Amino acid sequence: MRIFSPLYDRVLRWAGHPHAEGYLLALSFAESSFFPIPPDVMLAPMTLARPARGWRLALVTTLASVAGGIAGYAIGWVALESIEPYLMSWGYWDAYLRATSWFETWGVLAIFIAGFSPIPYKIFTISAGALHMFFPFFVLASAVGRGARFFLVAGLLIWGGEPMERRLRANIDAVGWSSVALAIVVFLVLQLR
Repeated sequence: MRIFSPLYDRVLRWAGHPHAEGYLLALSFAESSFFPIPPDVMLAPMTLARPARGWRLALVTTLASVAGGIAGYAIGWVALESIEPYLMSWGYWDAYLRATSWFETWGVLAIFIAGFSPIPYKIFTISAGALHMFFPFFVLASAVGRGARFFLVAGLLIWGGEPMERRLRANIDAVGWSSVALAIVVFLVLQLR
């Protein structure tokens, strides 16, 4: 069933929209503090649609993501008790406890790892604030981790260009269904724990 191809085509059209950069900025900010969808889903097609703007888009994504991380840090610093019920009801409580443990083990390196990896960065920004991590180190680790991730995404798409876009387009339904299957497996594994 080919449901991801039309969605992919639509996202590529949105990527060319005059306000697309503003949407990318808002998504990048929101994802770092409370929203579940990573900005890569917009950054990648926007870079493919306009490769000459890829580095600028990576920079905008990085800056907005770090600003959102600062908002997450503030939430953790001032309002952790208020948001604890939401972390629990949305299924993020175990991730929050794990993030706290990572900070105890690796300190500021945990922010860098979370910023670069697909781990929910928002959990680490909130945890860093709740634990009163040294703010300048938090910002620096966030900028390096997030920047490395987004510049890597943009760089790969600029480098791969049109051939990469054609390969991605040809296989988008397989990638989409594989992602759904992986999400279901992860969900089931977490439920069984």
